[in-house]
Amino acid sequence: MEELGRMQPEEFRSSEKTPLLFLLDDVRSMNNVGSVFRTADAFRLESIYLCGITPQPPHREIQKTALGATESVHWKYAEDAIETARELKAQGYLIICAEQVEHSTKLNDAKFTAGEKYVIVLGSEVDGVNQEIINLADYCVEIPQAGTKHSLNIAVAAGIIAWEAFRQLNDSTK
Repeated sequence: MEELGRMQPEEFRSSEKTPLLFLLDDVRSMNNVGSVFRTADAFRLESIYLCGITPQPPHREIQKTALGATESVHWKYAEDAIETARELKAQGYLIICAEQVEHSTKLNDAKFTAGEKYVIVLGSEVDGVNQEIINLADYCVEIPQAGTKHSLNIAVAAGIIAWEAFRQLNDSTK
């Protein structure tokens, strides 16, 4: 890790963050939750909000995929995802739902602008993002796909969206 120049968790916690956070609404899989933590660490995201029935650390199953990212990434539990999204919107965050809906924005057309703060909402593996959150969102983003399946695993979608936001928001990757 030293040769790779990686931060220690304490250093990570005090470092400047990408102005993006994840809100997980009723995500059931502990492996998905752990993977989202690892993605949040990789792109130095602000935080993760775990809402509803979404499992919380510490848990062995989350740690399997998080590989210690629960120690570096700030997270918070909130029972009500809708209220949490409303509060974040009132704090100036743009709410973006990862969901296939009418008039969704293809990820390659989405614009992440310096100076703005973003919340990416990922919903239940079965039901997707709650309609009330979609209604208050600034927009929904959809990852273009060409195969036979109509959706991606939440952890995969989180990684793809976080990379695109990170790429656009950070000069070091351009």
